[in-house]
Amino acid sequence: MPHAAYVFDAYGTLFDVHSAVNRIAGRIGADAVPFSELWRSKQLEYSWVRTLMDSYRDFWSLTGDALDFTFQKFPAVDRGLRDELLGAYRGLKAFPDVESALRSLRQGGARLAILSNGSPCMLESAVAAAGLDGLFDAVFSVDVIRTYKTSPDTYRLVTQRWGLAPDAVSFQSSNRWDVAGAMRFGFRTVWVNRPGQPDEYGDLPPARTIRSLAELLDP
Repeated sequence: MPHAAYVFDAYGTLFDVHSAVNRIAGRIGADAVPFSELWRSKQLEYSWVRTLMDSYRDFWSLTGDALDFTFQKFPAVDRGLRDELLGAYRGLKAFPDVESALRSLRQGGARLAILSNGSPCMLESAVAAAGLDGLFDAVFSVDVIRTYKTSPDTYRLVTQRWGLAPDAVSFQSSNRWDVAGAMRFGFRTVWVNRPGQPDEYGDLPPARTIRSLAELLDP
């Protein structure tokens, strides 16, 4: 393997953040897609704002806060679905390309980890629900330092724990802002651009852009 470690963002990269809403889209109705998109965007916005304010609230709390705001923006959606949606978020589906790519990397001798904004309880349940138990050497949650990506301290969790130089780590994320932060820190970055989004943060480019984690196995 060309890198000592392969580290993956969790939400949006390994786990489909929209699968919670998709499970009950028929009960949400015509607003299901924008409802899910707003829930996700507010979840991220709250993490960035809380970091700038130095007023940490764990990611599970922010997920609930974002959902409550989303219900207010879409009053036609039944608020009685709140607990069911949060329960579904704990067991998000993994993308179809995830398990086989992780198993192949591991069989090739790679050290694998997750580095996520997610709270430890969220990550534990997501990994178990997706059937990915035993594939990771470590699951790093920013909760231990009480700040969110893209603070350099979040990426430093990996290098300090494993005693690695940043350029020994291949970091994979579907979130372009996360790729920019990791690249600025010194990781070798891979943007997992499944939907083919336009690029941004042109001064902090990824080393590679792929549409599927299966492409990590390509020479």
